[in-house]
Amino acid sequence: MKRYSLFLAFFFLALRGVAQDYLAVPGMDTGALQALIDKVGGSGGGRVTFSKGKYLIGQLELRNGVELYLEEGACLLGSTSPYDYKAVDAGQVAGDRLKDNSHRGLIVARNVKGISITGKGVIDGQGQALALTIDSLHHTGELVDPNYNERRHRPSELARPTLFNIVGCEDVRIEGVRLRNSAGWGLSFNRCSGVVLRHLDIHNRAYWNNDGIDLTDCRNVMVEDCRVNSADDGICLKSYDPESGNEDVVISNCEIRSSASAVKFGSASYGAFRRIHIRNIRVFDTFRSALAIESVDGATIEDVVADSITAVNTGNALFIRLGQRSGNRKGAIRRVRISNLSAQVPFGRPDIDYDLRGPEVDYFHNIHPAPICGIPGNCIEEVLLENVNIVYPGRASKGMAYVPLWRKGDVPEQIDKYPEFTMFGELPSWGFYLRHVRGVTLRNVRLSLEAEDFRPAIVEEDVEGLVMENCSTE
Repeated sequence: MKRYSLFLAFFFLALRGVAQDYLAVPGMDTGALQALIDKVGGSGGGRVTFSKGKYLIGQLELRNGVELYLEEGACLLGSTSPYDYKAVDAGQVAGDRLKDNSHRGLIVARNVKGISITGKGVIDGQGQALALTIDSLHHTGELVDPNYNERRHRPSELARPTLFNIVGCEDVRIEGVRLRNSAGWGLSFNRCSGVVLRHLDIHNRAYWNNDGIDLTDCRNVMVEDCRVNSADDGICLKSYDPESGNEDVVISNCEIRSSASAVKFGSASYGAFRRIHIRNIRVFDTFRSALAIESVDGATIEDVVADSITAVNTGNALFIRLGQRSGNRKGAIRRVRISNLSAQVPFGRPDIDYDLRGPEVDYFHNIHPAPICGIPGNCIEEVLLENVNIVYPGRASKGMAYVPLWRKGDVPEQIDKYPEFTMFGELPSWGFYLRHVRGVTLRNVRLSLEAEDFRPAIVEEDVEGLVMENCSTE
């Protein structure tokens, strides 16, 4: 099938006369490079090769059929002036939830087909210098950010450009390149289809809220053999369109470090998430969840398969949350299968060596278990956990926090709150906390402690159809 598809691709490219290779040379400014890209796109497509050397660029916009190829030793350096970035129309969104996503980017594309960025070179957004410039211009009054985060003293996500901002595009391929230091999110794809991200090395820790890869309302996506090291979520699926969503996404053979969650659904979750397959993921030194599945804005999440996830020094193995923060829209989570999950949860912060660390909760607590929680009248359905091994540190103290079993009903529901595995406060178990679930099977599940914990391993409330086969706690 792949050979047939490639044959057709080359056949149609030949018909369009795009077998052309244009050379960019160091010293070309943004205007000259954009003119070259426009020329290639206007002539039917082709490759723009960046030879060895450094290129200081502002925002570049890709055209139909254009490939940017970075030779080894080629480095594209993003401008540190916010005036070199303009907004890209992201289309209709739900409410104001898009305030966690910039409309600007170093490399952008909108409603084009057949684009790619390949090679062995580097794209470096110089994000910290850019973000600090944006911050300074806000405080001098020259370029005021109306959404400035006063609590955290930083420019908003809307003001800081992403590294890539790809909107409404088809047949997108990013392969081989090393991607560094965005001022905000790293690779942002919105309403795209036919996306292949392969053999990427992404290091995005230059500033706060820096995700690695964000897929918003995308279809037919392959993320394969990528390394992600990010200050916020590593690989994140989002939906802002109630009539759309993410479908047929495969994430495989990736290594992720994050000061938030490694692989996450949400929190923006208006449309559906269907047929999402995650396999062979290695997670290290990650502050929050190895896998977080969240529907809180009305999304239906169904037919999710996650297999072979190994998490070492990670704050939480698994978090599944069905909430309702966006009015009367009720979502659903059903048919979730997680197998061959192995995790080691530390006693202290797993991201302690990060220069930028995620915010800690503001209450006393013992180590949190893995919550799988719906809400009253809207339960999570059909969850299978198979071949799961989670090691917890223990060392819980009643002096730190204590919720006895007779008070388990006092755990707050937090129906309309931001989803996070720490959202319920102190919990009465150390392994799993199950609430408002219908049909959950634990098969070959082993939960173990490195030191004593006074709490039981598993606590359930409003759970029907719990099946436990060959499970052990020690």
